[in-house]
Amino acid sequence: MVDEERWRRERAALNSARGRLGEIADGLYPDLPRVAGTPLLCRDTWIPGAPIPLEEIRLEWEPRPATPAIQAPAHGLPDGYRTYAEAVAALAPPNVFEDRPSYRLIAADPPVLRLGPARYFDGVDVGESVAHELAAREPGETGSPLRDRIGDPCDLARRPALPAVTTVTVTTSGRYVLHRRDPAKVAHAGGLHQVMPVGVFQPLGDEPPDLWKCMVREYAEEFLGADEDYGEDFVQDEWPFHQAMTGARKEGRIRAHFLGLGVDPLTLALDLLTVVVIDDGLFGELFGGLVAVNDEGEVSMAPFDGAVPRPMQPAGAAALGLARRHRTALGL
Repeated sequence: MVDEERWRRERAALNSARGRLGEIADGLYPDLPRVAGTPLLCRDTWIPGAPIPLEEIRLEWEPRPATPAIQAPAHGLPDGYRTYAEAVAALAPPNVFEDRPSYRLIAADPPVLRLGPARYFDGVDVGESVAHELAAREPGETGSPLRDRIGDPCDLARRPALPAVTTVTVTTSGRYVLHRRDPAKVAHAGGLHQVMPVGVFQPLGDEPPDLWKCMVREYAEEFLGADEDYGEDFVQDEWPFHQAMTGARKEGRIRAHFLGLGVDPLTLALDLLTVVVIDDGLFGELFGGLVAVNDEGEVSMAPFDGAVPRPMQPAGAAALGLARRHRTALGL
Protein backbone atom coordinates (compact mmCIF):
# COMPACT_ATOMS: atom_id res chain seq x y z
CA MET A 1 0.00 0.00 0.00
CA VAL A 2 1.02 3.66 -0.47
CA ASP A 3 0.02 6.64 1.64
CA GLU A 4 -2.40 9.27 0.36
CA GLU A 5 0.22 11.94 -0.26
CA ARG A 6 2.38 9.61 -2.32
CA TRP A 7 -0.67 8.51 -4.33
CA ARG A 8 -1.51 12.16 -5.04
CA ARG A 9 2.04 12.77 -6.27
CA GLU A 10 1.86 9.73 -8.52
CA ARG A 11 -1.52 10.82 -9.88
CA ALA A 12 -0.11 14.29 -10.59
CA ALA A 13 2.88 12.70 -12.33
CA LEU A 14 0.49 10.72 -14.52
CA ASN A 15 -1.53 13.79 -15.46
CA SER A 16 1.55 15.85 -16.24
CA ALA A 17 3.18 13.28 -18.53
CA ARG A 18 0.47 11.32 -20.34
CA GLY A 19 2.09 11.96 -23.71
CA ARG A 20 5.48 10.59 -22.64
CA LEU A 21 3.94 7.71 -20.68
CA GLY A 22 1.79 6.84 -23.70
CA GLU A 23 4.96 6.44 -25.75
CA ILE A 24 6.38 4.09 -23.12
CA ALA A 25 3.15 2.08 -23.03
CA ASP A 26 3.12 1.92 -26.83
CA GLY A 27 6.49 0.13 -26.70
CA LEU A 28 5.05 -2.58 -24.45
CA TYR A 29 2.94 -4.02 -27.30
CA PRO A 30 5.33 -4.52 -30.23
CA ASP A 31 3.33 -7.32 -31.84
CA LEU A 32 -0.13 -5.72 -31.98
CA PRO A 33 -1.48 -3.92 -35.06
CA ARG A 34 -1.86 -0.13 -34.97
CA VAL A 35 -4.52 2.14 -36.47
CA ALA A 36 -3.38 4.39 -39.33
CA GLY A 37 0.24 4.52 -38.19
CA THR A 38 -0.68 5.84 -34.73
CA PRO A 39 -0.12 4.21 -31.32
CA LEU A 40 -3.80 3.15 -31.13
CA LEU A 41 -3.90 -0.65 -30.77
CA CYS A 42 -6.38 -2.80 -32.69
CA ARG A 43 -7.25 -6.09 -34.27
CA ASP A 44 -7.12 -6.17 -38.04
CA THR A 45 -10.86 -6.91 -38.25
CA TRP A 46 -11.67 -3.75 -36.31
CA ILE A 47 -10.66 -1.39 -39.14
CA PRO A 48 -12.92 -1.64 -42.21
CA GLY A 49 -11.43 -1.05 -45.63
CA ALA A 50 -13.79 1.87 -46.27
CA PRO A 51 -15.88 4.17 -44.08
CA ILE A 52 -19.21 2.62 -43.05
CA PRO A 53 -22.25 4.93 -43.06
CA LEU A 54 -23.28 5.32 -39.44
CA GLU A 55 -26.77 4.00 -40.12
CA GLU A 56 -25.26 0.67 -41.23
CA ILE A 57 -23.63 0.01 -37.84
CA ARG A 58 -25.68 -2.64 -36.04
CA LEU A 59 -25.72 -2.53 -32.25
CA GLU A 60 -26.63 -5.78 -30.53
CA TRP A 61 -27.49 -6.07 -26.83
CA GLU A 62 -26.31 -8.58 -24.23
CA PRO A 63 -28.25 -7.89 -20.97
CA ARG A 64 -26.18 -10.19 -18.74
CA PRO A 65 -22.64 -10.49 -20.13
CA ALA A 66 -20.01 -12.66 -18.47
CA THR A 67 -18.03 -10.93 -15.73
CA PRO A 68 -14.64 -9.69 -17.02
CA ALA A 69 -11.54 -11.38 -15.64
CA ILE A 70 -10.09 -8.14 -14.20
CA GLN A 71 -12.29 -5.56 -12.48
CA ALA A 72 -11.78 -2.95 -9.74
CA PRO A 73 -8.16 -3.90 -8.90
CA ALA A 74 -6.85 -2.66 -5.54
CA HIS A 75 -3.31 -2.45 -6.97
CA GLY A 76 -1.41 0.60 -5.71
CA LEU A 77 -4.27 2.20 -3.75
CA PRO A 78 -3.83 3.98 -0.43
CA ASP A 79 -5.06 2.12 2.62
CA GLY A 80 -8.82 2.39 3.10
CA TYR A 81 -9.77 2.82 -0.57
CA ARG A 82 -11.51 -0.03 -2.37
CA THR A 83 -11.32 1.25 -5.96
CA TYR A 84 -9.35 3.70 -8.07
CA ALA A 85 -12.44 5.81 -8.70
CA GLU A 86 -13.03 6.08 -4.96
CA ALA A 87 -9.46 7.35 -4.48
CA VAL A 88 -9.81 9.90 -7.32
CA ALA A 89 -13.09 11.21 -5.91
CA ALA A 90 -11.55 11.70 -2.47
CA LEU A 91 -7.98 12.74 -3.24
CA ALA A 92 -7.83 14.30 -6.74
CA PRO A 93 -11.34 14.95 -8.08
CA PRO A 94 -11.66 16.51 -11.55
CA ASN A 95 -14.51 18.93 -12.28
CA VAL A 96 -16.68 16.23 -13.85
CA PHE A 97 -16.61 12.80 -12.23
CA GLU A 98 -19.88 10.86 -11.97
CA ASP A 99 -20.59 7.13 -12.04
CA ARG A 100 -23.20 7.23 -14.79
CA PRO A 101 -24.70 4.24 -16.61
CA SER A 102 -22.53 3.30 -19.59
CA TYR A 103 -22.09 0.56 -22.15
CA ARG A 104 -19.51 -2.20 -22.18
CA LEU A 105 -18.29 -3.54 -25.51
CA ILE A 106 -18.58 -7.32 -25.48
CA ALA A 107 -17.60 -8.10 -29.08
CA ALA A 108 -16.69 -6.17 -32.21
CA ASP A 109 -16.88 -7.28 -35.83
CA PRO A 110 -17.84 -4.14 -37.78
CA PRO A 111 -20.49 -3.39 -38.84
CA VAL A 112 -21.72 -5.34 -35.77
CA LEU A 113 -20.93 -4.17 -32.23
CA ARG A 114 -22.25 -6.13 -29.24
CA LEU A 115 -22.85 -4.17 -26.04
CA GLY A 116 -23.84 -4.82 -22.44
CA PRO A 117 -24.57 -2.72 -19.35
CA ALA A 118 -21.83 -1.08 -17.25
CA ARG A 119 -21.05 1.95 -15.09
CA TYR A 120 -18.54 4.67 -15.92
CA PHE A 121 -16.32 3.89 -12.91
CA ASP A 122 -15.92 0.29 -14.16
CA GLY A 123 -13.63 1.65 -16.86
CA VAL A 124 -11.88 4.17 -14.59
CA ASP A 125 -11.04 1.51 -12.01
CA VAL A 126 -9.02 -0.56 -14.47
CA GLY A 127 -7.82 1.94 -17.08
CA GLU A 128 -6.58 4.66 -14.76
CA SER A 129 -5.09 2.04 -12.40
CA VAL A 130 -2.95 0.57 -15.14
CA ALA A 131 -1.83 4.03 -16.30
CA HIS A 132 -1.06 5.04 -12.70
CA GLU A 133 1.02 1.89 -12.28
CA LEU A 134 3.26 2.98 -15.15
CA ALA A 135 3.57 6.54 -13.83
CA ALA A 136 4.50 5.26 -10.35
CA ARG A 137 7.39 3.06 -11.49
CA GLU A 138 10.75 3.94 -9.97
CA PRO A 139 13.67 4.78 -12.29
CA GLY A 140 15.01 1.56 -13.75
CA GLU A 141 11.93 -0.43 -12.73
CA THR A 142 10.44 -2.52 -15.53
CA GLY A 143 7.64 -4.58 -13.98
CA SER A 144 3.94 -3.87 -14.56
CA PRO A 145 2.03 -6.56 -12.60
CA LEU A 146 -1.47 -5.24 -13.27
CA ARG A 147 -0.78 -4.67 -16.97
CA ASP A 148 0.63 -8.19 -17.17
CA ARG A 149 -2.49 -9.62 -15.51
CA ILE A 150 -4.70 -7.88 -18.07
CA GLY A 151 -2.67 -9.22 -20.98
CA ASP A 152 -3.89 -8.55 -24.52
CA PRO A 153 -5.45 -5.04 -24.52
CA CYS A 154 -7.71 -6.06 -27.41
CA ASP A 155 -9.22 -9.02 -25.51
CA LEU A 156 -12.58 -7.55 -24.55
CA ALA A 157 -13.23 -10.31 -22.00
CA ARG A 158 -10.25 -9.40 -19.83
CA ARG A 159 -11.57 -6.08 -18.45
CA PRO A 160 -14.62 -3.81 -18.62
CA ALA A 161 -14.06 -2.21 -22.04
CA LEU A 162 -16.23 0.92 -22.03
CA PRO A 163 -16.25 2.55 -25.47
CA ALA A 164 -16.07 6.26 -26.04
CA VAL A 165 -17.18 7.77 -29.35
CA THR A 166 -14.35 9.81 -30.88
CA THR A 167 -15.57 12.00 -33.73
CA VAL A 168 -13.40 14.10 -36.01
CA THR A 169 -15.64 16.92 -37.25
CA VAL A 170 -14.54 18.28 -40.63
CA THR A 171 -15.99 21.13 -42.65
CA THR A 172 -16.17 20.88 -46.44
CA SER A 173 -13.65 23.75 -46.68
CA GLY A 174 -11.06 21.58 -44.90
CA ARG A 175 -10.98 22.50 -41.22
CA TYR A 176 -11.57 20.30 -38.19
CA VAL A 177 -12.38 21.01 -34.56
CA LEU A 178 -9.46 20.57 -32.15
CA HIS A 179 -9.57 20.23 -28.38
CA ARG A 180 -6.89 20.46 -25.70
CA ARG A 181 -8.06 18.51 -22.66
CA ASP A 182 -7.38 20.28 -19.36
CA PRO A 183 -5.95 17.87 -16.74
CA ALA A 184 -7.66 19.88 -13.99
CA LYS A 185 -11.06 19.24 -15.55
CA VAL A 186 -10.97 15.65 -16.76
CA ALA A 187 -10.12 12.25 -15.30
CA HIS A 188 -8.86 10.82 -18.61
CA ALA A 189 -6.33 12.08 -21.18
CA GLY A 190 -5.64 15.41 -19.50
CA GLY A 191 -2.95 17.53 -21.17
CA LEU A 192 -3.44 15.90 -24.59
CA HIS A 193 -4.90 17.29 -27.81
CA GLN A 194 -7.99 15.55 -29.17
CA VAL A 195 -10.59 15.87 -31.90
CA MET A 196 -14.18 16.84 -31.02
CA PRO A 197 -16.65 15.82 -29.89
CA VAL A 198 -15.63 12.84 -27.76
CA GLY A 199 -17.71 11.21 -25.08
CA VAL A 200 -18.23 7.92 -23.31
CA PHE A 201 -20.98 5.95 -25.05
CA GLN A 202 -23.73 6.28 -22.47
CA PRO A 203 -27.52 6.06 -22.48
CA LEU A 204 -29.82 8.88 -21.50
CA GLY A 205 -32.52 7.42 -19.28
CA ASP A 206 -33.74 4.08 -20.54
CA GLU A 207 -33.03 4.67 -24.24
CA PRO A 208 -31.56 1.73 -26.21
CA PRO A 209 -27.99 2.12 -27.53
CA ASP A 210 -27.97 4.80 -30.25
CA LEU A 211 -24.68 6.17 -31.56
CA TRP A 212 -26.19 9.16 -33.33
CA LYS A 213 -28.22 10.36 -30.33
CA CYS A 214 -25.14 10.12 -28.12
CA MET A 215 -23.06 12.05 -30.66
CA VAL A 216 -25.67 14.81 -31.00
CA ARG A 217 -25.69 15.34 -27.23
CA GLU A 218 -21.90 15.57 -27.25
CA TYR A 219 -22.07 18.21 -30.00
CA ALA A 220 -24.40 20.32 -27.88
CA GLU A 221 -22.32 19.89 -24.73
CA GLU A 222 -18.82 20.28 -26.15
CA PHE A 223 -19.40 22.72 -29.03
CA LEU A 224 -22.08 24.93 -27.48
CA GLY A 225 -21.53 24.46 -23.75
CA ALA A 226 -24.96 22.88 -23.14
CA ASP A 227 -25.70 21.37 -19.73
CA GLU A 228 -25.38 17.58 -19.42
CA ASP A 229 -28.50 17.47 -17.22
CA TYR A 230 -31.38 17.15 -19.66
CA GLY A 231 -34.15 16.71 -17.09
CA GLU A 232 -36.62 13.91 -16.56
CA ASP A 233 -39.09 15.06 -19.23
CA PHE A 234 -36.51 15.41 -22.01
CA VAL A 235 -37.43 13.72 -25.30
CA GLN A 236 -34.50 13.90 -27.67
CA ASP A 237 -36.53 13.42 -30.85
CA GLU A 238 -38.45 16.60 -29.93
CA TRP A 239 -35.32 18.64 -29.17
CA PRO A 240 -34.83 21.37 -31.84
CA PHE A 241 -31.04 20.89 -31.94
CA HIS A 242 -31.43 17.14 -32.50
CA GLN A 243 -34.06 17.79 -35.17
CA ALA A 244 -31.74 20.26 -36.94
CA MET A 245 -28.77 17.87 -36.88
CA THR A 246 -30.83 14.86 -37.94
CA GLY A 247 -32.69 16.76 -40.65
CA ALA A 248 -29.41 18.01 -42.12
CA ARG A 249 -28.08 14.46 -42.07
CA LYS A 250 -31.10 13.24 -44.02
CA GLU A 251 -30.51 16.03 -46.55
CA GLY A 252 -26.84 15.06 -46.96
CA ARG A 253 -25.52 18.31 -45.48
CA ILE A 254 -24.11 16.24 -42.62
CA ARG A 255 -22.45 12.93 -43.45
CA ALA A 256 -21.57 10.57 -40.58
CA HIS A 257 -19.39 7.47 -40.96
CA PHE A 258 -17.84 4.81 -38.75
CA LEU A 259 -14.09 4.35 -39.28
CA GLY A 260 -13.15 1.56 -36.84
CA LEU A 261 -12.12 1.12 -33.22
CA GLY A 262 -8.97 0.80 -31.16
CA VAL A 263 -7.40 0.75 -27.69
CA ASP A 264 -5.20 3.38 -26.06
CA PRO A 265 -1.92 1.73 -24.96
CA LEU A 266 -1.59 3.79 -21.77
CA THR A 267 -5.08 3.57 -20.26
CA LEU A 268 -6.54 0.74 -22.39
CA ALA A 269 -9.44 3.09 -23.14
CA LEU A 270 -11.53 1.85 -26.06
CA ASP A 271 -12.67 4.29 -28.75
CA LEU A 272 -15.18 3.95 -31.56
CA LEU A 273 -13.79 6.16 -34.34
CA THR A 274 -16.21 8.23 -36.42
CA VAL A 275 -16.09 11.16 -38.79
CA VAL A 276 -18.74 13.79 -39.43
CA VAL A 277 -18.43 16.01 -42.51
CA ILE A 278 -20.49 19.21 -42.35
CA ASP A 279 -21.16 21.73 -45.10
CA ASP A 280 -19.52 25.06 -44.27
CA GLY A 281 -22.67 27.13 -44.25
CA LEU A 282 -24.45 24.65 -42.01
CA PHE A 283 -21.48 24.54 -39.62
CA GLY A 284 -21.87 28.29 -39.19
CA GLU A 285 -25.61 27.98 -38.63
CA LEU A 286 -25.28 25.22 -36.04
CA PHE A 287 -22.03 26.18 -34.37
CA GLY A 288 -21.54 29.88 -34.93
CA GLY A 289 -21.45 30.03 -31.15
CA LEU A 290 -18.61 27.51 -30.92
CA VAL A 291 -17.11 27.93 -27.47
CA ALA A 292 -13.43 28.76 -26.97
CA VAL A 293 -13.38 26.92 -23.63
CA ASN A 294 -15.71 24.15 -22.47
CA ASP A 295 -16.02 21.97 -19.37
CA GLU A 296 -13.09 19.81 -20.51
CA GLY A 297 -10.59 22.23 -22.07
CA GLU A 298 -9.79 24.66 -24.91
CA VAL A 299 -11.44 24.57 -28.35
CA SER A 300 -10.08 25.74 -31.71
CA MET A 301 -10.20 25.06 -35.46
CA ALA A 302 -7.27 23.49 -37.32
CA PRO A 303 -6.50 22.75 -41.00
CA PHE A 304 -7.48 19.21 -41.99
CA ASP A 305 -4.21 18.78 -43.90
CA GLY A 306 -2.04 20.47 -41.27
CA ALA A 307 0.48 18.91 -38.92
CA VAL A 308 -1.01 16.80 -36.14
CA PRO A 309 -0.50 18.68 -32.86
CA ARG A 310 1.55 16.94 -30.18
CA PRO A 311 0.94 15.34 -27.84
CA MET A 312 -2.32 14.04 -29.27
CA GLN A 313 -4.53 11.34 -27.85
CA PRO A 314 -4.02 8.18 -29.97
CA ALA A 315 -7.74 7.86 -30.73
CA GLY A 316 -7.89 11.40 -32.09
CA ALA A 317 -4.77 10.92 -34.20
CA ALA A 318 -6.19 7.64 -35.51
CA ALA A 319 -9.59 9.12 -36.40
CA LEU A 320 -7.87 12.01 -38.16
CA GLY A 321 -5.52 9.63 -39.99
CA LEU A 322 -8.36 7.39 -41.18
CA ALA A 323 -10.42 10.40 -42.30
CA ARG A 324 -7.48 11.63 -44.35
CA ARG A 325 -6.96 8.13 -45.80
CA HIS A 326 -10.59 8.02 -46.93
CA ARG A 327 -10.96 11.67 -47.89
CA THR A 328 -12.17 10.90 -51.43
CA ALA A 329 -14.90 8.56 -50.17
CA LEU A 330 -15.90 11.21 -47.62
CA GLY A 331 -16.07 13.97 -50.22
CA LEU A 332 -13.14 15.94 -48.79
